[in-house]
Amino acid sequence: MNSIPKKLIARILPLFLAFFLLQAAIPTQSFGAPAPEAAAADKLDLNTATKDQLKALPGIGDVYSQKIIDGRPYRTKLDLVHKKIIPQSTYDKIKDQIIAKQPKPSAMTPSAPK
Repeated sequence: MNSIPKKLIARILPLFLAFFLLQAAIPTQSFGAPAPEAAAADKLDLNTATKDQLKALPGIGDVYSQKIIDGRPYRTKLDLVHKKIIPQSTYDKIKDQIIAKQPKPSAMTPSAPK
């Protein structure tokens, strides 16, 4: 009777070891790259940013920040170049730090006439 538990342990033990080694070898979460939601949250929204927030961007001063505010709303961040708000070279410096979010339509907003 004593040999049955030893045989069972001899078969199960390697399975447990293999399982735990595989768990240690496969990372469950990557800490190097931020999640897409977090990355988007870190970007500055062109449609809602304050003048001071815009001035903190590289290449954006008082004049460009005011032009950005005056040119709102933006459908995409590329509208900055298309509407000739800022030059392409300045856009290239800030394109990874900005986003142009679209406001969500609310129930209180009247719809366009049909």
